Amino acid sequence: MFSKASGKVSVKKIYLIRHGQTDFNVRGIVQGSGVDSSLNETGHRQAARFFAAYKHVKFDKVYTSTLQRTHQSVQGFLDLGLPHEQHAGLNEISWGAREGTRITAEEDAEYHEVLQGWKQGITNLGLPGGESPDQVAARQRLFIELMLSRPEEETILVCMHGRAMRVLLCQLLNYPLSCMDSFEHRNLCLYKLHYTGSMFAVHSFMDTMHLQPT
Repeated sequence: MFSKASGKVSVKKIYLIRHGQTDFNVRGIVQGSGVDSSLNETGHRQAARFFAAYKHVKFDKVYTSTLQRTHQSVQGFLDLGLPHEQHAGLNEISWGAREGTRITAEEDAEYHEVLQGWKQGITNLGLPGGESPDQVAARQRLFIELMLSRPEEETILVCMHGRAMRVLLCQLLNYPLSCMDSFEHRNLCLYKLHYTGSMFAVHSFMDTMHLQPT
C-alpha cells in the first residue's frame, strides 16, 4: 500500500486475537459455530488484561465474529466507542453433530481421524453436518477481501476462534491448510501481523505476555 500524502509505503497492522476462556474450554467440550457460549470469570479477566495492555493503540476498527464470546473479549474497546463490525467469515468452524459434546481419542475415533486427514492435506473433509477447512477458508476470503479493500483502516483489532484462526493465518501467510496446526493458540493470545500491500508478515506469535499478573 502506498500513501500519496507521505510518499511512503504504509503498513496495515492487524492485531489478531482468540476469544477469552469459556466454561466449555475448561470442560473440553466442542463449541464450534453452533454453540454461542459466553466468557467465564477467567475469560473476562483475560479480556480486561488485554484491554489494559493495548488500550493505548489507536485502532481504526474492531472486527469480531457473530458469536458473543468474541464481542465480550473486546468489550473494553467497544466501550471506548470504537467502530465495530461483526463478520460471519470470522466464525469458528462448524463441528456439526459434535458441537456441545466432549471429544477424546477414546470417545470419538472419527473426530481424530478427520483431524489426521487435515494434516495429510485432505482439507475437504468435515464431520457429519459440519464444515471442512476448505469451506471455512472460502468464507474467510470474503472477510480478507473486505479488510484489504479498506486502506484507511490502518490498525485493526480482529477477534475470532481457535480453529478458524489457524485457517486464516494459513491464508494470510500463504501456507497450505495442512499446516494449520503449526499455528498454536491459547485463550486471548495475540498474533500481530503487518501488511505492506504485497504480503503479510508475523511480528508477534501467540503472544500471551499481556495475561501475566501485574
